[in-house]
Amino acid sequence: MIKKLSLKGVGLGFLIVVVVLLAIYQKNLMRLYTAVTLYDEDKIAHNFLTMYESFNSTVIPASSAPFQFPEEPKPLPDEFGYENQSMSLTAFLDDTQTTGLLVLKDGKIVYENYWLGHARDKQHISFSVAKSFVSALMGIALEEGVVTNIEEAVTDYVPELVGSGYAGVSIKDVLQMSSGVRFNEDYGDFNSDINRFSRASALGTSLDDFSASLVREREPGTYHHYVSIDTQVLGMVLTRATGKSLTALADVQQISDSALTSADVFT
Repeated sequence: MIKKLSLKGVGLGFLIVVVVLLAIYQKNLMRLYTAVTLYDEDKIAHNFLTMYESFNSTVIPASSAPFQFPEEPKPLPDEFGYENQSMSLTAFLDDTQTTGLLVLKDGKIVYENYWLGHARDKQHISFSVAKSFVSALMGIALEEGVVTNIEEAVTDYVPELVGSGYAGVSIKDVLQMSSGVRFNEDYGDFNSDINRFSRASALGTSLDDFSASLVREREPGTYHHYVSIDTQVLGMVLTRATGKSLTALADVQQISDSALTSADVFT
């Protein structure tokens, strides 16, 4: 009888520990689940529309005077040509799970439509569009003299990268994605670097430390290799050089200066 009670007590204690751990790490587990299932066919559209809910995010206030494109709606053709074949536009949009399509012609919006839960007033993860914003911020930093020269090494600004694959690599080479760092960008490979990067973000691991763990594969400046981690490193350079978060740098109205690491903006 004593043994049975002891076993029941142990079982109850274990259950309580599990419940407490789940409560503590609930947000991390939810982020991890989103990262692992991010590209699942039945979840991808929803995930791309709700990333700001699953991962850490900070709002950059919209412009008080945004530019408005004039609209001149026109119907799209039923079919289009590709590689000498006629293809159905509707079938193409369905097959590619397109969530939004906007067509500009002569500076006017001639077509705009959304599917799979998306809408004009909804947010959608930008992914690599953010790279253009980061490179623009680097250009502003150069113009203002905060960053002296793109020929400088990233380690001049981020000493934590000394001893990594980024040691001595110039800002220019990182901007041109010829850093020479070994990085597997295959989203379909569970163990690829880009997926490990996503899981690290979900678990709250330092992405600066993740960047510093990468090794050299080629001589910098000799080979163009598209690797998303290069943008993370550019963000590290900018935050160290300016003493501001990327959110603050991108906020032209200077309304918010909340603390944000480059990892939160990059995706």
